Amino acid sequence: MDVGLVCDACSALTPIGVPQCKRCGADVALDPRPRVKSTPIPTAPTVEGSVACSKCGTNVAPGNRFCPSCGTRVATPVSFEGVETRVGPRPAGSSDPATGSQKPGRSTQFFGGAMQAARAKLTLIRGDGEDGISFTLAGQEHLAGRGEVPIAFPDDPYLSPTHANFVYAQNELLVKDEGSLNGIYVRINGTVELAPGGHVLIGEQVLQVDPAPQPEDLPDGDGTYYSASLARPATLEIRQNLRGGQIGWVFRVDGEVATLGREGNDINFPEDPFISGHHAEIRLSGGVLSVTDLGSRNGTFVRISGARVLKHGDYVFLGQQLLRVEIV
Repeated sequence: MDVGLVCDACSALTPIGVPQCKRCGADVALDPRPRVKSTPIPTAPTVEGSVACSKCGTNVAPGNRFCPSCGTRVATPVSFEGVETRVGPRPAGSSDPATGSQKPGRSTQFFGGAMQAARAKLTLIRGDGEDGISFTLAGQEHLAGRGEVPIAFPDDPYLSPTHANFVYAQNELLVKDEGSLNGIYVRINGTVELAPGGHVLIGEQVLQVDPAPQPEDLPDGDGTYYSASLARPATLEIRQNLRGGQIGWVFRVDGEVATLGREGNDINFPEDPFISGHHAEIRLSGGVLSVTDLGSRNGTFVRISGARVLKHGDYVFLGQQLLRVEIV
């Protein structure tokens, strides 16, 4: 076994009794008394591209990764397209090649295809008003209906097999009618304009709204007049659509505004438990039809034509299914 002293400068083993390290020339002694400073071992002449050892100062020739005097690892010059740089310590967050473990710091994310994140979802509202199942809208298009579609309600007889489509377009969510029999209804906020013949849903009542047609009391070709009830003047005509496609009550209103609700209105539906006392009003002003929700509990819905942009918190009726829109 070799016996000696370890040099404080380069960690080389020096035999007992030798005052200077044979590798780097530093003083090595157990005797604390001052000694005459010895002449350091001459280093090699500086060569272009050489690196000074950070520990003992020896010039390290290009291509050498360790100091020839003390064995310390030196920074290695690396050239990228004529620009010289030096390989230094790894940045925080890189992995250790010896163990493969991740060092503390900013981690590197996995490089791969961008994953499509869900931007919206539809939550089904149950009959008791509580939230039911949710449908995540993570693709581009999402068909809904009674048939074999992603958002399926096979037991709802008022849904067409392919009833609606929820689509992303220009960073917005739209709902499109796919030619359904019974249409798509969206809950309104405040007042919205209606096209002539537009449909309004309040409670269980589907109502078609038009400017009232003016009767023509004219005789037939023989000069005989049609005998019936006297036609009263009217501005608005609101028709009740019944299940099966029949027409129920026809309300002809003489005035610009008709209020609807369960009691105390121009038009009342006392047997409909889903209608508020004062639910909505329909107006014809300046030739423009509109409907306004009067703060009803269950809301006023309007049938859309074509496509409609949806916002966070909107409610959509498909058949007998009430869905709440949640934009992420």
